[in-house]
Amino acid sequence: SRFELFEQVDKYLGELGDGASLPEGYGEALADAQAVRAALSARPLPVAPCHCDPLCENFVDDAESGAMRIVDFEYAGMCDPLWDVADLSVEAGLDAAKEAELLRAYFGGATPTPEEVGRVVLYKAMCDLLWTLWGLLQHKNGNPAEDFWAYATGRFVRCQRLMARPDFAQHVAAVRAGQPSG
Repeated sequence: SRFELFEQVDKYLGELGDGASLPEGYGEALADAQAVRAALSARPLPVAPCHCDPLCENFVDDAESGAMRIVDFEYAGMCDPLWDVADLSVEAGLDAAKEAELLRAYFGGATPTPEEVGRVVLYKAMCDLLWTLWGLLQHKNGNPAEDFWAYATGRFVRCQRLMARPDFAQHVAAVRAGQPSG
């Protein structure tokens, strides 16, 4: 199976239904995300098996065996591996220095290209756009585990901030132009 970001967004919007209570500005952000979709579609990369939900709770440290186990494969599928890198950065709350360290490690010590950095930035925004909807579904369905309205609106605010950064359009352009690894 494949993990298709924008298909998942459409699925969640459908499950929320017409008249769903969305955070203010969500429609505009979704419209702005079409530039991201076009850039990613213009330069598709080979897909690989991905977890697609790398929040920290899905990594279990088995101290007894010394192994790190990954659980919860509900969203797993073939995807651009940089989705997992970006989502992990978001879920772990990495600052710029730690994210740069993660990217250097991911690329084997090499400096990522502008396209690769761009993909990570775009996916960071899009994972918050997507997980906003997931949180709204949890809220709609009365999941008592936490305040999912606050979760959803917090994710969306972070998405808006990233998409509003002056360099966001440059990242979209770098992905669209495609500057693959050397």
